[in-house]
Amino acid sequence: MIGMAAAERIAVVTGASSGIGEATARMLAGTGFRVVAGARRLDRLKTLEAAIGAVVLPLDVRELASIEAFVRDVEARFDSVSVLVNNAGLAAGLEPVGAGDDANWRAMLDTNVLGLLRMTRACLPLLRKAERAHIVNLGSVAGFEVYAGGAGYTASKHAVRAISRTLRIELNGEPIRITEIDPGMVETEFSLVRFKGDAQRAANVYQGVEPLTGADVAEAIGWAVTRPAHVNVDELVIRPIQQANAFTVHRGSLKRQ
Repeated sequence: MIGMAAAERIAVVTGASSGIGEATARMLAGTGFRVVAGARRLDRLKTLEAAIGAVVLPLDVRELASIEAFVRDVEARFDSVSVLVNNAGLAAGLEPVGAGDDANWRAMLDTNVLGLLRMTRACLPLLRKAERAHIVNLGSVAGFEVYAGGAGYTASKHAVRAISRTLRIELNGEPIRITEIDPGMVETEFSLVRFKGDAQRAANVYQGVEPLTGADVAEAIGWAVTRPAHVNVDELVIRPIQQANAFTVHRGSLKRQ
């Protein structure tokens, strides 16, 4: 950590039971943070508790009562929070608007948008108690690109982009940095969740591509949060080399001209 007493700093990571969230919790712990890991699947968090000494707490960002209980517990244990990683998020379905499913849209908006807003609001008093603090929002290339069948998800990630930029303005003048991390194709449980457990359909998304891993994205988060205090990484886009945009993907071996 550059110019920071990392061992005394608390990092909260939502959606920490798998994928990017789990990798980020491990990365931050390795950097010296005391990690508070939150997720719905508390049994999965026990692995982090054993591996990195994380404080693990149940958290469903879709439920305001769950967020409030989580933050009360954090506040009872620690004086402040230095890093909040708003990682919890999901995609549900891939239908065009005309065939869209209300339950899928509601799940994405409740998790990706309202969950992020409410979690940030609830943690702000603890972030403001830290000497320096940092909010990291997990966006997506879907926050500035669109694709057929992705209206619900891309709308939610466009909202994350708007929230991040708004926070940057609202918190200007306070020692709180705001970073939006926008990954492209990452092979986690993302597609498995999107396709309701259809493993073959999920695997097809990454066919012929070496996608990013959760650890790749976690490394980018680690880089952003360890910059000197006067440096704010506003946005960081990270994609596999085979992905040029949301719908231009080279599947197969890379070619030399």
